[in-house]
Amino acid sequence: MVGMEGTGCGALLRELQQIWAEVGESEGEKSKVLSEIERECLEVYRRKVDDANRTRVQLHQSVATKEAEVALLMATLGEHKLYLKKDKGYLSLKEQLATVVPVLDDLKCKKEERIKQYYDIRSQIEKIRSELSERSDKGDHVNSPADDEHDLSTRKLNSYQAQLSALQKDKSDRLHKVLKYVNEVHSLCGVLGIDFAKTVNGIHPSLHQNGVEQSRNISNGTLEGLASTISNLKAERKSRIDKMRETMESLCHLWKLMDSSEEEKRQFSKVISILISPEEGITSAGVLSQETIEKMEAEVERLTELKTNRLKEIVTKRRAELEDICKNAHIQPDLSTAPEQTNALIDSGTIDPSELLANIESQILKAKEESLSRKDIMDRINKWIAACDEEAWLEEYNQDSKRYSSGRGAHVNLRRAEKARILVTKIPAMMDNLINRTFAWENARNKPFLYDGGRLVSVLEEYRLNRKEKEEEKRRYRDQKKLESILLAEKEAIFGSKPSPKRASSLTRKTNGYRSNGSSNGLMTPTPRRSSLGSSTPELSTPRSYTSRYNRYFGDSRRLSVSQLNFGDDSLSTFTSISGSEPESPSIG
Repeated sequence: MVGMEGTGCGALLRELQQIWAEVGESEGEKSKVLSEIERECLEVYRRKVDDANRTRVQLHQSVATKEAEVALLMATLGEHKLYLKKDKGYLSLKEQLATVVPVLDDLKCKKEERIKQYYDIRSQIEKIRSELSERSDKGDHVNSPADDEHDLSTRKLNSYQAQLSALQKDKSDRLHKVLKYVNEVHSLCGVLGIDFAKTVNGIHPSLHQNGVEQSRNISNGTLEGLASTISNLKAERKSRIDKMRETMESLCHLWKLMDSSEEEKRQFSKVISILISPEEGITSAGVLSQETIEKMEAEVERLTELKTNRLKEIVTKRRAELEDICKNAHIQPDLSTAPEQTNALIDSGTIDPSELLANIESQILKAKEESLSRKDIMDRINKWIAACDEEAWLEEYNQDSKRYSSGRGAHVNLRRAEKARILVTKIPAMMDNLINRTFAWENARNKPFLYDGGRLVSVLEEYRLNRKEKEEEKRRYRDQKKLESILLAEKEAIFGSKPSPKRASSLTRKTNGYRSNGSSNGLMTPTPRRSSLGSSTPELSTPRSYTSRYNRYFGDSRRLSVSQLNFGDDSLSTFTSISGSEPESPSIG
């Protein structure tokens, strides 16, 4: 086909002209048809041009709009980077549009992200501000993102972040301080036995919240309330400590007065150990509670009611202790605190039992001091008494005619007798040493050394004198025995035979004129006194007999004119001479 030879307008025109030639179309008709064809082609071109022009305008507008959006977003975001680096003269509109669209989309994404950052930061700022404020809101009234869409620059974002950091630091500091205050309040409430929840709820309810997601109010008002509460609790703690220490002092005084048992004291042992600690060191729960104070006060009240009757028992007990000390030291206690007198004074209300007990305690202390100062002399007195006992036993042993028998225990008595003879020889030296030490003690204290109411030196001197008399009587007795032996030997020589003991005794009495009354014209032989134990020597009283027979040296206080001696005064106004008249007996006052 002719029409298939080409697709251009010239090929079609040639095909049309060929057809016209075959048809024989006139030139006018051909011109008319060609004019119509030309008109129709122009209309098609015009339409296409108009469409192309509209497309170009739309592209111009799209590029301009998007560039304007890019510029606005860049201004909003504070971006100064040029995204369109190519010269617009060398780029078609579609190329320009293809270039600006990705930039616009990227800026929109950045804007959305920046808005989200702004919202998060502003939310945190508002939340912290609400915690720092006096209100209890949770930061729900945060400005909407549209409030900040006109300025989403990094400069402003950095400003918000700096503000948030400052608020977070302030919050951290305040929260640390609040937690410190809360812990201190909790500790003080525990020590004082006060309800912690009620205490902190009065400051702010959020302080007693235990949930992790729950925030505590850390405003200035909360901090001031906690600081004021801590100050009040510390003042209350100091007041209770002072009150408990005063009560405990009274309680300890009553314990001491009434000689309370450890079981009674044990219930307050923890309180005692804590009260001696500094205030800051008292952390045990409930130790300063009002209940503990009331318990202590009740115990003080109970002991106060029992004090009078109990003190009478204690006074009697302490007086017995004083008498034991004085008895062991061989001194006389003060008669002013004798049980029969103290009970009458307490019952009549004439004297305070506490003062009476304190007086006895003072007497016990002085008696102990006096006993300690006398210990060395008392030890020597005991040794002297023991030596005297051995001397008495030796005398009895010497009178035993069966002492050398081979009976049971004879060898034991023989060894004891040997030791006793050695010990007896030391008695004079022991007495001299004891007297010298007693004189030294008296000179140092300017008062006599009394033993069971009598002056020791006087007793020792009298004992020494009696001992000398005893020795003299022994000597005279031995001389008499020798004389009798000589006379007996002379008579045997005269008569030539030894008379019987009975006849010799009769002859002796007849020859010498010796009579039972001891008087004669010739030689008088004194008959020595014999002890109740059958000793051949006169009896010599020793201090040991005081404990069993009350001998005339230490027991007969009436003979020595005894009166009280006040140990509070180291000097005696009436003490004249160490070797002079008998002094007064001591009393522990």
